[in-house]
Amino acid sequence: MSDQLEEYLERGMYGGMYGAKETKRDERRYFLTALRENIELALKKGQVMKKDTAKIKTLLKKVKDGHLFLNGSLSYSYLSPYIQAANQHKVPFTIVQNLEADTDIGLVLTGSEGSLERDIFLD
Repeated sequence: MSDQLEEYLERGMYGGMYGAKETKRDERRYFLTALRENIELALKKGQVMKKDTAKIKTLLKKVKDGHLFLNGSLSYSYLSPYIQAANQHKVPFTIVQNLEADTDIGLVLTGSEGSLERDIFLD
C-alpha cells in the first residue's frame, strides 16, 4: 500500500474533525481529551463524587483561558456542583462521554498556565 493511501486511511480512522492526526491519543483518553501540559488540576472520580468544590472554585477564579472537562460516566448529580461553579465563573465546560476510554479521572481543569513540572492531583 502506498504511503499516501495509508496516511489517508489513518486520518479517516483516527483523525479529528478535519482529518488531522490526533497526538498523544492515550494521554488524551486518560485526561478526558486534555493534554497533561495544559492541566491546572485533575480529580479522580471518587474526589468528584465528594462534591468538595472549594479548591475548584478558587482555581476557576484565577485560571486564564480555562476549560473544565467532566467525565460523563459519572452521574449528573455529582457533576452538577462543578457545572454551576464553572458557569458562575464563566469558564466553559465539556462533559466527555467516551465509552472506549478506561480512566479513573473525573474532572480536568485546563488553562494557559498548565505545567508539566507541578503536581496536578489533589491529596
